[in-house]
Amino acid sequence: MHELAIAQSMVEIARRHARGRRVTGMDVRVGHLRQVVPDSLTFALELVAQGTELEGAQINIEHVPAAGVCRECGSTVPLPDFPLMCSACGGLDLDITAGEELQVESIELEVTLTRTEA
Repeated sequence: MHELAIAQSMVEIARRHARGRRVTGMDVRVGHLRQVVPDSLTFALELVAQGTELEGAQINIEHVPAAGVCRECGSTVPLPDFPLMCSACGGLDLDITAGEELQVESIELEVTLTRTEA
């Protein structure tokens, strides 16, 4: 399950940016071509986050559909299935424009307000 390794990297990225503060949410973008199972990634993130600043954080995974531009006819087309093929002309020579994403888009941190006496 490669989702576990991906989850470990994502948790480490969030922890590095949190600098000891509690993380209450994390938004992740995963492209269709990455072959990541969203439920498996969610489970792995929850598992890896145990005992860290991310434990209990709300994880939002955005699935990014694959798309590309056909080099033969110039059409911009969705690429829902393999083989990746232009739906306009049947061409197989494509520039992939979406669907390869695998990134932590944002993290939400808990803010502790302190009161100073004037």
